[in-house]
Amino acid sequence: MITASTQKLDLLETSMEGDKEHRVGVDFPVSAATGTAGTAVVYFEIDPGYKLATHTDSAEEILYIVQGEGEAHVGDETARVSAGDLAVVPAMAPHGIRNVGDTRLKVVGFFRESKVDSEFAEPLLPLGTATPKIGVEAPAGAPA
Repeated sequence: MITASTQKLDLLETSMEGDKEHRVGVDFPVSAATGTAGTAVVYFEIDPGYKLATHTDSAEEILYIVQGEGEAHVGDETARVSAGDLAVVPAMAPHGIRNVGDTRLKVVGFFRESKVDSEFAEPLLPLGTATPKIGVEAPAGAPA
């Protein structure tokens, strides 16, 4: 059995040189890298006023809002989301989310594949790449 506690994750703090509003603490506790065959999970937190920049993922994703309030966009659609809400993001659809509340936004994303390629407009720091790959070995700069 693969287990992970979101309360005990060592989140990697990411930023972008060209987008000062992108500031996200993130971890990928479940993926092919941890032994799954067909699913992956991303967990991330965003402080008030910041966002997860627009990007695409190679696999469909279901977002579950654990805490806080956000404004999520998928393509041209925008919706308010809050604790307890679910949102579906199709594979390769440009999407992102901004924390519009007063508390930290906490989100779990469930992917239908154990390896997922993401693509951002600019490199994520400290990773140094705009195309992180979930489910392969941890990227340079990520916690072990």
